[in-house]
Amino acid sequence: MFRKRPPPEEERRVRANDREYNEKFQYASNCIMTSKYNIVTFLPVNLFEQFQEVANTYFLFLLILQLIPQISSLSWFTTIVPLALVLTITAVKDATDDYFRHKSDNQVNNRQSQVLIRGSLQNEKWMNVRVGDIVKLENKQFVAADLLLLSSSEPHGLCYIETAELDGETNMKVRQSVSVTSELGNQNNLASFDGEVVCEPPNNKLDRFCGTLYWRDKKYTLTNQNMLLRGCVLRNTEACYGLVIFAGPDTKLMQNSGRTKFKRTSIDRLMNTLVLWIFGFLVCMGVILAVGNAVWEREVGSLFQSYLPWDPPVDNFMFSAFLSFWSYVIILNTVVPISLYVSVEVIRLGHSYFINWDQDMFCSQCNTAAEARTTTLNEELGQVEYIFSDKTGTLTQNIMSFNKCSINGQTYGEGTDPLAPQPKRLDFTPFNPLADLDFCFYDDTLLESVKVGDAHTHKFFRLLSLCHTVMSEEKSEGELVYKAQSPDEGALVTAARNFGFVFRSRTPGTITTTEMGQPVTYTLLAILDFNNIRKRMSVIVRNPEGRIRLYCKGADTVLLERLHPCNQELTNVTSDHLNEYAADGLRTLALAYRDLSEDEWEAWSESHRYADKAVSCREERLAAAYEQIEQDMMLLGATAIEDKLQEGVPETIAVLSLANIKIWVLTGDKQETAVNIGYSCKMLTDDMTEVFIICGHTVQSVRQDLGRARGRMIELSRARDGGKEEGMEGCFMGNGFKEGQEGDGTGGREGGKQLQCPPPSSNLMDNISGEFALVINGHSLAHALEADMETEFVSTACACKAVICCRVTPLQKAQVVELIKKHKKAVTLAIGDGANDVSMIKSAHIGVGISGQEGIQAVLASDYSFSQFRFLQRLLLVHGRWSYLRMCRFLCYFFYKNFAFTMVHFWFGFFCGFSAQTVYDQYFITLYNIVYTSLPVLAMGIFDQDVPDQRSLEYPKLYEPGQLNLLFNKREFFICIAQGIYTSVVLFFVPCAVLSDATQSTGVPLADYQTFAVTTATALVIVVSVQIALDTGFWTVINHVFVWGSLGLFFSIMLALHSQTLFMIFPNQFHFVGRAQNTLLQPVVWLTIALATAICIVPVLAFRFLKVDLKPQLSDTVRYTQLVRQKKRKPVDRSEGGACRGLGSVSEGRLGARGGSRRSGYAFAHQEGFGELITSGKNMRLSSQALANFASRHSSGWIDTLRRKKPTHAHTTPSASGESSPAPSCVSGSVPPLSNSSSVLGGSQDTPIEEETGAAPAQNTQTVPALSTQTPPASEDAAPQGSAQAVDAGVLTPAAVRSRGGDSPGGWTITLGAVQEALFGWKARATASNSPRPPSVPMEMESSQIE
Repeated sequence: MFRKRPPPEEERRVRANDREYNEKFQYASNCIMTSKYNIVTFLPVNLFEQFQEVANTYFLFLLILQLIPQISSLSWFTTIVPLALVLTITAVKDATDDYFRHKSDNQVNNRQSQVLIRGSLQNEKWMNVRVGDIVKLENKQFVAADLLLLSSSEPHGLCYIETAELDGETNMKVRQSVSVTSELGNQNNLASFDGEVVCEPPNNKLDRFCGTLYWRDKKYTLTNQNMLLRGCVLRNTEACYGLVIFAGPDTKLMQNSGRTKFKRTSIDRLMNTLVLWIFGFLVCMGVILAVGNAVWEREVGSLFQSYLPWDPPVDNFMFSAFLSFWSYVIILNTVVPISLYVSVEVIRLGHSYFINWDQDMFCSQCNTAAEARTTTLNEELGQVEYIFSDKTGTLTQNIMSFNKCSINGQTYGEGTDPLAPQPKRLDFTPFNPLADLDFCFYDDTLLESVKVGDAHTHKFFRLLSLCHTVMSEEKSEGELVYKAQSPDEGALVTAARNFGFVFRSRTPGTITTTEMGQPVTYTLLAILDFNNIRKRMSVIVRNPEGRIRLYCKGADTVLLERLHPCNQELTNVTSDHLNEYAADGLRTLALAYRDLSEDEWEAWSESHRYADKAVSCREERLAAAYEQIEQDMMLLGATAIEDKLQEGVPETIAVLSLANIKIWVLTGDKQETAVNIGYSCKMLTDDMTEVFIICGHTVQSVRQDLGRARGRMIELSRARDGGKEEGMEGCFMGNGFKEGQEGDGTGGREGGKQLQCPPPSSNLMDNISGEFALVINGHSLAHALEADMETEFVSTACACKAVICCRVTPLQKAQVVELIKKHKKAVTLAIGDGANDVSMIKSAHIGVGISGQEGIQAVLASDYSFSQFRFLQRLLLVHGRWSYLRMCRFLCYFFYKNFAFTMVHFWFGFFCGFSAQTVYDQYFITLYNIVYTSLPVLAMGIFDQDVPDQRSLEYPKLYEPGQLNLLFNKREFFICIAQGIYTSVVLFFVPCAVLSDATQSTGVPLADYQTFAVTTATALVIVVSVQIALDTGFWTVINHVFVWGSLGLFFSIMLALHSQTLFMIFPNQFHFVGRAQNTLLQPVVWLTIALATAICIVPVLAFRFLKVDLKPQLSDTVRYTQLVRQKKRKPVDRSEGGACRGLGSVSEGRLGARGGSRRSGYAFAHQEGFGELITSGKNMRLSSQALANFASRHSSGWIDTLRRKKPTHAHTTPSASGESSPAPSCVSGSVPPLSNSSSVLGGSQDTPIEEETGAAPAQNTQTVPALSTQTPPASEDAAPQGSAQAVDAGVLTPAAVRSRGGDSPGGWTITLGAVQEALFGWKARATASNSPRPPSVPMEMESSQIE
C-alpha cells in the first residue's frame, strides 16, 4: 500500500525473452490485489477508517476527559470498554471480509501457467509471470495477462476466444497473429525470438491497441486483433503462444475494474450529522449548567465555604464553572451511547443472516444460496431508486431458441390458440437421426409440411442450412457440434438440422449438407458478409445441378425493400406475421433468394473482384457491389427467435417499476440486441408513447438529439394531458375522478411555457407524463458524459421510464452510475455477472453480483450475490424494506430512550447546585444501555416487520417510504428527542413533586436522594419497556423474553446491588445499601411510578390511535386487510365449498403493433469478417430446453396489464410456493359482479374482466373463458358511486360491503380513493408514474396469469 508509484508511462517497450532488460522499467508484476489491507497496514488503516465515524472520535474525546479526575464524575471504564468492543467487532468484521478477498486473490494468483524459460516450458504461478515472458495457452484456459499473439496451432496464426469476462458476450471472436511470427510454431524458434514491442501505455480501452513490433530490422503494425486480453478464454484452439505486454494491475481487465470503495449508507451519513448536532446540543446544555454553577457558587455557595470549601485546584467560581462544564459533558454524553453502534452492527449482522438463510432466494438448479457479502448496507436496500443492470447473463440466459416462422404466408409455431391444450414436444428422432435432441418445437404441421415435400418449406430450411458462417465439428458419426459466432445464428442452423436440412461441413469453396437423408455438396461462390450498416448477409452457391442461387437473410426493414415487385401480396402477409412476432418480443429475420444466370454471375463476380482488390475506399466499393446483386429477390418467409430470459425477469421488472424504481440496462452488446431484450423483458413495450434513439457521433449531434427528445416529451405530454381533459369528460374512474384529472395538465401547461428554454428545468422534466424510453449507444454516451452535457443527458434520461445504453465500456458503466449519484442524489444499485460489470458494481451504492456463467469476478466485487435476477425483487421489496424499517424504528426508539434517560440529569442540575451530581446510581448508568434496555431494542431491530413478506411483494408501493426517506430523517429525529425530553420532564418532576411531601408508614419522610433515584430509575425502565412494546409491530417469542425478561432482570440486579452482602464486601463501592427493598415496599412509590407511566404513555397512545384512524398509512391499510382476511377466510371457505371459479384472460385479438417495432434477430452479436476468413480457407482445420415464452397475448405493456387487472377480494390466500411474483388470490362469491366498462376499470371496453372467486388454493385455480357483460354507455355517467362500491368491495375494504349490515368494527371505513392513493400514489402529484392511465385496482392476481 505504501509502495512508491512509478512515474506514468508515455510508451511501453517490451523485449521478448529478456527479463533483465524489461525489469529496468519496473513494470508491474502479474500479481493482482483486490484486498484493502495486509498484516502491516490493517491496524492503522482500519482504525483510520473507523475514526472517520464522528461518533468514534466523539467517544475517544470523552474517554480522554474521563481520565482527568478533577472533572470526571464517572469511571473511565464506562467508556473505554464499549469503545474497545465496538472497534474490535468492526475490525474483526472488516478483517473477515478482507480475508475472503485475499483468499480469492490467492486463488487467481496461484493458477498455473506454462512459461517459456531458457528454451523449455516451465509451470509458473500467474503471479510469477513477468512482462516479456512467452506463455503457452491451451484450449479452455484463461488468458493470464494481456498477450501479443505470436503463433497458434490453427492455420495462419488464428485462434478463437470468448470475451465474456470483458464485455459480457459469450460468442466467439477471432484473433490472428502477425504473419511473420505465425511461423514460430515450436519452442526452439520461440526461444530464439527477440523481437521488441513499442506500444501505448496501460489504459482501459478494451477495443483499441496501438503498437509496433521491431524484429530483424523490420517493423510490423500491431492492432487489437493481435491481442489476447486477460480474462478471455481460449476456445476451439488446441494451443497458442503469446508475449506478455501488460501484467497484473496494468491489464485492461484490471484497469476497468475500478477501486474498492468504502461504502456508507445514507443513514450512516445522517447519523454522523446528527451526532454533531447532538454534540452541539450537549455543549449548549453544558454551558447553561456551567453558567448556573457560576451563579450558584457566587450567590449561594459562598455561604458554605466555611465547612464546604472548594477543592484545592478551584480558587474562584469561574474556574468551578469551567470544571463543571466538562463534568456535565461527561455525564450527559449518554445521549449518544457507544452501545448504539454496537447494536447497529449486531442488527445489520442479523439482517445479513436472514438474507443468507432465505429459502425463497435459493436456486436449486445451481445449488446456490443468496449471500450478503457485506453487513453494512442492508437498510440501503430499502431505499433504491435506480437499478443499473447488465444484459447478457443477468437479464438473459444467452440461449436462443427457434420459436416461430412464416413460410409462404403460413405461420408455424406455438401459441396459435391460447385456450387449446399445450401440444406435445415434437420427437424428430424417427424422422431424422441427425436431429439435435435438445431442440424444442411443438407445431407438428411444420414437420408434416417438410415430410410431404412442400417446395417452399424445403427452400426455407435449405437457406438456413447454407446462409451462415457457422463452423461444424463432427466428433463422431452423427455427433455434430456447431460453433457459431452468435447464438442466434446457431439456433437457425440447428432448426434447419432438425427439420431435415443438416449442415455437415465446409471448405473454403464448398458446403456439405444432408438434405432429407441425402448428402449434397454445394459450391460456395461468395459470401456477402454481415455488418451493422447492411444488417443482412448473403451467400451465392451452385447446386449439384449447376444452378446458381443467392440466399439472403437479414433485418426485414432492409430486406423487404429489395424484393421483386411480384412479392407484394406475400410481403403484406409476412409483414403481419412479423408484427405478431415482434409483439411477442421475438427477434425476427426475413429470408429471400434470387436465381442467377451464368452471365449475371460472371459479370458480378468481376466487379466484386475489382472492388475487393481496391486500394482506396474498399469497404464502400464492396458495399456497392453487394447492393447491386441483392436486388429483385423472392421472399421465402421469416423466422422468430427467442432470446431466453432468465426466469421471472419480466415479472421482476414490472413489480420493481411499480415500486417506483427505474431500471437502466448498460450493456456491451449491439443496439439491436439490447432493444430486443428490452422488449422481451417488457422494459420497452409497443404501448410506449415514444422510444428515442440517440446515435450521434459528434458533440453537436448528440446535443441536438437530446434537445429534440426533451422537446418531443414536453410536446407529447402536453398534448396527451390536454386530450384527456377535453376528451374524457364522461369517463369517470370508481372514485369520482376523471381519467386524466390528476395534475398532469398543469405540468403540461407549464411545459408549454418553457418549451423554448433548452434545457428545461429539472422540475419541468420531472413532471413529464407519458411512457418514454431512451436508447443511446457508446460513442454518443461518451459525448453525453462530458461535463458540459451531462446535465442535459441526466434530465432527458431520468424523464424516461426505461433507459438502455448499448456498446458501453466497463468504465462508461461506472461513469453513468456516478453521474446519477452526483445529480439525482438517489440510492443506486448495480447488478451484473461478469468482470466487465465490476467497475459498475463498485461505483454504485449497492453492488449485486449474479453467480452465472461468466466467472465469479462480479460476485467477488459485489456486496450481495445470488444466482437469478428475479431474486432482486425479494432482496429489495422484502429484505431491503424490512431492514430499512427495522433500522429506522430502532434509531427512533434508541434516541428517545436515551434522551429520556439523560435529560433527567439536566433537570436535576437545577436542584443540586449545578454540582454535576448524577441522579442515578453509577451502576444503573453503566448498565442502562448495556443490560436493561439493549435486548428489547435489538429484538425489535432484528425481527420487527409491519406486513408479511408476501404483502410486501403484492403492494410494491409499500417500498416508497424508503425512497423518500420518510421513516428516519431530521424531522423524525426531532420528534423522537422531543418525546424523550417530555418523558424526562415527567420522570423527574412527578416523583419530585410527590415524594417531597410523602412519608413512609412509620412517618419517616421519603424525600431523600436515594429514594428519589430508585423511584426515577424504576419508572424510567418501566416507561421505556412499555414504549417498546407499543413500537413493536411483530411479536415473537424472543421479543417477549427480551422485553419482559429485561424488566425482570432490572429488578433482580437492582435488588442484588442494593443488598447487604455486596455492601459488606465492597463498602466503598455500593452506597445504596437496602434502598431498593425499602423504597419498593412503599405504596406511594408504586403510585408515583404508575402516574408517571400513564402521563408518558397515554398521549402517545392517543396520538397513534387518531393518526391511524384519521390518516392511515399504506402499511396500516394492508395490516387491516390482513386481519379482515383472517377473520373472513373460514366462513367463506364453508360457504363456497372450496369451489374457486377462475375466470382467466381471454385472447382479445392482437392489438396492431407499430410498424417500426419489428426487431431483427440476425447476428446481433456478430462480428464482421468471418465470411472473409471462410472463403480464404485460413480456418479450415475446424471443418471436421423447453421454450419459456413470456410473450404477452397482446402488444400492450405488461405493467399496464397488471394495473388493468380486476381487483381481488380481501380473502387472499398467500401463495405457498413463496414465489417472488405477486401472490395469487381469490374473491368471495358474495361480491357483486363488476361491469367491464371503462368507467369502472379505466381500461378498454374490449378488455375482459378476470374474476377470481372461491377459496380453493390459488395455485390450483383453473382458467376458463370470462363471460363479460357490456354496460350501456348511458349508465357510465350515472353510476360512478355504484361502480366505486363494487370495486371497493373487491379491493381492500370489506367495510364497504359490511356497512350494509352495520357490522363495521369500530366504525373503521376506508374510502376507495384513500386505498388507491395509498396503494398506487394515485392523485395529482403522482403523475410522474408515467402510466398511460391511473391504475384503478391493486395488483393482486394469479401468478399463473403472469405469462
